[in-house]
Amino acid sequence: MLKDIHWTDKYFHSIMSKYRKYKDLLRDIPLFPDIFTNGITRNLAHPKKSFMGLYTKRTMEKYNNVMIKNTVKLCQIQAHHAILEVGFGPGLGLQEALKYLTDPRGKLFGLDVSEYMHKVARERLGPQLASGRVHLLQGRVECIPLPDHCIHGVFHSNCHLYWSDMATATAELLRVMRPGARMLATCDLGFLRRGVDQGFFKGMTLEPEPYLQALRAVGFLGSAWRN
Repeated sequence: MLKDIHWTDKYFHSIMSKYRKYKDLLRDIPLFPDIFTNGITRNLAHPKKSFMGLYTKRTMEKYNNVMIKNTVKLCQIQAHHAILEVGFGPGLGLQEALKYLTDPRGKLFGLDVSEYMHKVARERLGPQLASGRVHLLQGRVECIPLPDHCIHGVFHSNCHLYWSDMATATAELLRVMRPGARMLATCDLGFLRRGVDQGFFKGMTLEPEPYLQALRAVGFLGSAWRN
């Protein structure tokens, strides 16, 4: 029965290997079936431990890695800072940010709603979690389980389009940030727009302007989009 299958990476690869010979055919299909696009979109927003969840995890690890590293690099993280990543997914951004937090006072917080992504990140960051350098928070950006004005910097990638209440989310981000703190948000608009053309991200707002408007409305200063 399907419910008895353990979705491990090994099992995932055994399935996907059967379809590699069809990759040229898949490239020629203009639209994927709704059951696939809707399933992947749901798992990008909230990954589950399932076939589509594993596919989504692999996609994030493959296509987001360079962007996340550049995002962290641009955050101007200081060794003693307290840093928050929103929507940490498989934990690549957390892993990169740790390289900058070399002072014992430095703390790294990751917020994600997905239990599956928490499991993946715990496996990736086990020693750092045990030492207390990293703290994983379960929840949504609309209700961040952190005190006021405790964070020096925030970053997130390909994330804002999944937030159900943009006004509340941006207000919460501002609440936890210290005066003078910085936030850096990145997204691969080309990748996301191609996804829309293929039937993904139905009902979601990908373009950055509504997000920028929400940031300005709650009091973020200097909010701007740069290519």
